Amino acid sequence: MSCAICEIRKEKRFCPAIHGRICPQCCGEQREVTLDCPIDCPYLLQAREHEKPRSSDQIDPAGLFLQVEVSDQFMYEKEHLLMGLTFALAKSARSDRNLHDQDLIAVLSILAMSYERRVNSGLHYEQPFTGESQRRVAGEIETMVKEYREAEQQHTGFSTLRDSDVLKALVFLVRLAHGRTSGRPKARAFVEFLFAQFPEKQSPVVAQEAGSRIILP
Repeated sequence: MSCAICEIRKEKRFCPAIHGRICPQCCGEQREVTLDCPIDCPYLLQAREHEKPRSSDQIDPAGLFLQVEVSDQFMYEKEHLLMGLTFALAKSARSDRNLHDQDLIAVLSILAMSYERRVNSGLHYEQPFTGESQRRVAGEIETMVKEYREAEQQHTGFSTLRDSDVLKALVFLVRLAHGRTSGRPKARAFVEFLFAQFPEKQSPVVAQEAGSRIILP
């Protein structure tokens, strides 16, 4: 029988994305491009083992917010903010299995631009999102930031979290996402990384007193 995609070459493997049999060449060329590959596809997992990280020239420098410095000291001091935001991303991706790496990168980038404008000019301007899924992710992130501030307020009597700190945390996550994804339109390597940090059956330690999902020491 011929491949269900090209209809020319002989089929040799089952593709769970289309529930049909395809040839190895179409599998390799269309994987996470036109095919929305499930994360447990054995051919996807095999390809990941041999996939090289993207080089710097494959990533648009403008998308990395190189003008924003994220120091090691910041990551140490704001570790729980970073973990909280990472958890918010994982929660969003788990509740909407149609989200891909590019969706999360888009949301993080839009929020980072919004916070950068807020830090530099004081203007609060809501950037438009392309769909309801992205708006839900952004809402989850903003809720986490709010809860972080509330948790700080309850535990110390005041909140030290500045908009510039949120900006740095968002930029860190943007860079992390770019480093984890293959860059293909339907790639979910960064999503899988998030799931690995917060397994579905394992809940993070939360601040019970504040009713918060913020990860605390």
